[in-house]
Amino acid sequence: MTHEDEGRYGLKHPPGTKVDEAIARAIREKMAVGEFTCSMAEEISKEMNVKMSEVGRTADLLEIKIRKCQLGLFGWGEGESRGKAIEPSPSVPPEMKKALEELAEKGAVTCASLWGLADRLRVERRALSSACEALGLKIRSCQLGTF
Repeated sequence: MTHEDEGRYGLKHPPGTKVDEAIARAIREKMAVGEFTCSMAEEISKEMNVKMSEVGRTADLLEIKIRKCQLGLFGWGEGESRGKAIEPSPSVPPEMKKALEELAEKGAVTCASLWGLADRLRVERRALSSACEALGLKIRSCQLGTF
């Protein structure tokens, strides 16, 4: 969603979609530090054994903005400039390039596939998004539903 949609995240879900109170409680506990981040959502997902999309939907219904995408795609910086935190990688190792090209469909890769590849290659998630920027690959289907 764009910044124009801020504060109206719940509208992307069907009318009558209910808040999962257990997930909502976990989100509020994590937010005690002031903001809700992608890594906090991942922690909740693992701790509660629920899908990332369930955590994202609950955050949407609570009108909570998710910050600091672990791929560096959104929520970084200060104030209004909370945008991307990645630049195209100056070079992409051959093994990484091959793996990304194998994952890509119609010039795009998914968030979940990048997380899995990062684990498999033992690299930081943002290193893969920087490689995607360099290779011209779009990243789609955020696991939290933010894009």
